[in-house]
Amino acid sequence: MANFSPFRAGGLLLVLVCVLCGLVGRVAYLQSYGRQGSIRQAERQHHQTMTLGARPGSIFDSNGIMMAGSVQNQSLYCDPKFMQECYQTDGRTLADMDDDVTKLARIIDRDPLEISQTLSDRATSRFVKLADNLDEVTVLRINQLKMFGLGMIPMNVRYYPMGSIAAHVLGARGKDGVGLDGLELKYDPILTGKPGYARMLKDASRHTIEISAEDYVPPEHGKHLMLTVDANIQMIAEEELAASCEKVKAKRGEVVVMDPNTGDVLALANWPTYNPQNIEDSTPELRTNKAINWPYEPGSTIKPFIMSPALMWHVTRLDEVWPINGPHWVSSYGRKVTDVHGYPKLATWDVLVKSSNIGMCMLGNRMGNTNLFRAITSYNFGKQTGIELPGEDPGRVSPLRKWTKYSTESVSQGYELMVTPLQLARGMCAIANGGRLVSPHIVKGTLDSNGDLVPAKRSGTPDPMVIDSTTAAEMRRVMCDVPIRGTARGTQSDTWNFFGKTGTAHISGGKNGYDEQRYTSSYIGGAPAERPRLVIAMIIHEPDRTIAHYGGAVSAPGANKALSRALAYLQVPASPDLTLPPANIANVLWGYNPKEYNRKLGPTASAE
Repeated sequence: MANFSPFRAGGLLLVLVCVLCGLVGRVAYLQSYGRQGSIRQAERQHHQTMTLGARPGSIFDSNGIMMAGSVQNQSLYCDPKFMQECYQTDGRTLADMDDDVTKLARIIDRDPLEISQTLSDRATSRFVKLADNLDEVTVLRINQLKMFGLGMIPMNVRYYPMGSIAAHVLGARGKDGVGLDGLELKYDPILTGKPGYARMLKDASRHTIEISAEDYVPPEHGKHLMLTVDANIQMIAEEELAASCEKVKAKRGEVVVMDPNTGDVLALANWPTYNPQNIEDSTPELRTNKAINWPYEPGSTIKPFIMSPALMWHVTRLDEVWPINGPHWVSSYGRKVTDVHGYPKLATWDVLVKSSNIGMCMLGNRMGNTNLFRAITSYNFGKQTGIELPGEDPGRVSPLRKWTKYSTESVSQGYELMVTPLQLARGMCAIANGGRLVSPHIVKGTLDSNGDLVPAKRSGTPDPMVIDSTTAAEMRRVMCDVPIRGTARGTQSDTWNFFGKTGTAHISGGKNGYDEQRYTSSYIGGAPAERPRLVIAMIIHEPDRTIAHYGGAVSAPGANKALSRALAYLQVPASPDLTLPPANIANVLWGYNPKEYNRKLGPTASAE
């Protein structure tokens, strides 16, 4: 028998004490600091939280036509490890699995070798996505294969049933469902909604046992938007814009159609356009809404917004005759101003109708820079309109302190300031509705759960009056002569009285001055003159000057054709015969012929 050793006994006792202390310490830890971690681990093992996606809201036009919506398709995924185990235990071979993978690849239009290689490389994985955006027919064909290890995940796919119509208004959503442009971006939080969740209790086999009420939060689906846009007028405007741009081989163009009485935007488009359904085929520049984001120098389309305050302030009269004295005029400091056509004299009425730069510069000199600035800014040029679209540019009107002697003639001809097509349309609305500067809107409101409209919040501030109703009526009557005997001659309607103003502006080349070969050709107008229902602005940039470049030949025909089609669609009654100019004015008009006002004779074709 071995001798008893107190040292060994003491060492063993010490070891036992240490082990016991360790166990006690572990138990104490698990009951105190480690308790929450153990609970969390148990929660992870016995519970699973599933996100419940919200259904994005749709976008409707003013008549309830869907312009953007969401459809629920399926994403296909595979559990490679489970698939192999099932094929091996179900009496089938891996060769059978390869045959089924080949059939699957043909259904989802993928390379069989690519899928086989993916499944082989990730043989131990429990989740591999194979395809997105599968429709019901494709899902049914996949289910008929009766393959092991396949599953479907519901996914919302944004759908634009009208294709490229109103693309720059609607915008688009990325593959992650986030709004990228237009209303999809501006109203993304409202349209997207909020996801919910369900927390499920699982058994050892990961089967769901129960979902308690407190562990279930339903998703808040996105709200639906209703727009002021009329899809039919939008389509008409886009067709005429595209036809006008293609006819003159222009670089790009914009069009805006508004209700002058309410400020509702009925159509807003850019050319060229894109299909938001296939956003990957477009570029950021192509998706830019240039009708509100890219200002430009307006040229002669600014003249009504100078002349109307001048008439109201009694700076001039419509029958005042200006000594034009030919196609050239030299300012007091030696600046040369040129007209396209040379007239010996023109009444104020015809300064606008014939778009005389010389007459406008004379008027601008009489007004002075202070009143020119006051006239321009009274129409809020240089400020955002506040339309419910992202990225609106305010344009540019330099502070009065930065104006020089050159500014008088430049601004009078539509240079040295920048505007957007929407701002021009808004300004024309004031002339059309009797002098009120309306606020443009493109969103009517949202739809509640019953489908009733909840109107969008408005500021409640009354529209400012920029001119009085008498001046507005005079301006409309003057501009009725533009398509009859002015710079848009030949574009009048046989049914309605149109009013408008053309513009042809050289494009700035920066430090190199203005490019004599590049133009912006534009037209702003409305109808019917006696009770305006519509206002339009059509701007076409860089037409091929060998084909045409004046606003009266490039933009006016398409704009007035769009007006005619839209008025017919709205079933607006025909206009009465246009009243002739008063005798005191008719006597001083250039080449006045009352027969030109007879619509039964038809329009007389002419170019600006």
